[in-house]
Amino acid sequence: MIHRLTDGGEPVNQIFLLSERQMTRIEPFFPLAHGVPRVDDRRVLSGIVYVIRNGLQWKDAPKAYGPYKTLYNRFIRWSRLGVFDRIFVALTEQAGRSKRLMIDATHLKAHRTSASLLKKGLFPVISDGQKAA
Repeated sequence: MIHRLTDGGEPVNQIFLLSERQMTRIEPFFPLAHGVPRVDDRRVLSGIVYVIRNGLQWKDAPKAYGPYKTLYNRFIRWSRLGVFDRIFVALTEQAGRSKRLMIDATHLKAHRTSASLLKKGLFPVISDGQKAA
């Protein structure tokens, strides 16, 4: 969903924001906040989706999503905790689809360092059957 946000009273280009309905569906998978409350989950997750969908570097994220370091840190932390894996699995199960997740590579840009992400545990767990294929 595209919304118009403001940045200090000035209009910002229309940017992507997850809808309230989408947030309601994925909120149960968020880890509990410890200590200081997290910044707006909707804004940060929308920023993560925007950066990944458009193949941007984190530093090129629009300011309307907040500091790019926040987007990056949340993505890395939640990836390592398996939050995104659980969200993807639950959404595919709710839709009654196969447990196999497929991504159209024509919409995905790989950075030259992306090969090292597997070693860092930032990709979804792949079963032995899928690895052999």
